[in-house]
Amino acid sequence: MSSAAKELEVAFARELPKPLTQICALLAIVGVIAFVMALATDPQTAWLAYHANFIYFAMLSQAGLAFAAIMVVVGAKWPGPLRRMFEALAAWVPITFVLGCIGYFGGDYIFEWKREGAVHGKEVWLNATRVYTTDLVILGLMAVLSIWFLKVSNRPMLKDMADNGTGFGQKMAKSWTANWKGNVEERDHAFEVLSKRSAPILFIYAMGYSFFVFDQVMSMEQTWFSNLFGAYVTWGGILSAVASVALCSVFYRKAEGFEGLITEHRMHDIGKLTFAFSIFWMYLFWSQYLVIWYGNLPEETQFFADRLGNQFLVDKGAVSASAWAKAWSSWDFDWARLSTAYGWTAMATWACLWVIPFWVLLGQRPKKTGWILGPVASIVLFGFWLERNLLIWPSVIKDDSTSYLGLYQILIALGFFGAFGLVFLIYTRVFPTIAIPRRD
Repeated sequence: MSSAAKELEVAFARELPKPLTQICALLAIVGVIAFVMALATDPQTAWLAYHANFIYFAMLSQAGLAFAAIMVVVGAKWPGPLRRMFEALAAWVPITFVLGCIGYFGGDYIFEWKREGAVHGKEVWLNATRVYTTDLVILGLMAVLSIWFLKVSNRPMLKDMADNGTGFGQKMAKSWTANWKGNVEERDHAFEVLSKRSAPILFIYAMGYSFFVFDQVMSMEQTWFSNLFGAYVTWGGILSAVASVALCSVFYRKAEGFEGLITEHRMHDIGKLTFAFSIFWMYLFWSQYLVIWYGNLPEETQFFADRLGNQFLVDKGAVSASAWAKAWSSWDFDWARLSTAYGWTAMATWACLWVIPFWVLLGQRPKKTGWILGPVASIVLFGFWLERNLLIWPSVIKDDSTSYLGLYQILIALGFFGAFGLVFLIYTRVFPTIAIPRRD
């Protein structure tokens, strides 16, 4: 057998884990019920919770596909089965389009410009026709590209499933392997096609999703703007996708069919990505704050004032230069000030997304150790849930740091989590599943 044939992958079909699948399905149902009940009693809370979780999972899933495309474009050889885990996150992308369409009906409760009209000078940009047409086109295009990418990427490993599988998985495998040319030929053709045509996915993710978050997040405070905001949020999606795969690698390393595939070296690599990308996320966050601070841009301070409170804001224009310098030289940090605005949530987010990943994963050994890397990845994912809520809620509800922690809000979040987990399980366990090397 040729060396090329040894590198072929085959789909490894497994039964759905019944308890976990049932839990995810139950959470999804509970989330839908909670959303409907919240609509009847407090529609603004319902739609804000919906919007925050919609953004969270939209960025996570789309970033998973973007990172898989990056690995194809650069010809990465290190990830092995980890690449398939990134692809599995993208199974949610088509659902994102559907959820985006549903979100249109909550626009009046989320966007001031939709409810009361845009501020003077932004009427052309901030109107429902322009915003939702642009954003739904972006989501729809990425859904189509995601399905195409997954089909091309998975086709070479589905022949065995098409010939010997059962049920829905076999039917789909037969459809996706029509006009089969041979194992090696299909693998080489898929790699060639993806290498040449994955770049548009990266471009649309970077540019398209920047416009998407400008519309869906930044416009919630229509007098605030930041050119860096798109990069900040989209990179957050990349980090959340990396953390998700890091967590999956811990769970899957001893799973049936994956013995010996998720090696210490691969654990180290995904740990290094988590460590490095958390630093870059902090760099982007600090860059936004720093430019506003040293430029003394009052029109941009409102975003941070609504989230950080007055602990980190000094009005240097209201005092002399010497008095301002003296104030910072003996900065009187006060824990009580963190209770203003969403200060505690902001500090918890900062700790989850930078302080803990940086200091815990600073050495080499923690990146390779599952019982350390797994909890850190979980903390990062929770931190991004906090961060996405921090982007959404303060724009509408000021000075109420617990606004996103009500019963309905938590149940809606669990509903999204259950639905996402259910889609991930079905994709990875039924069709097309995570692939392993052929062992002929």
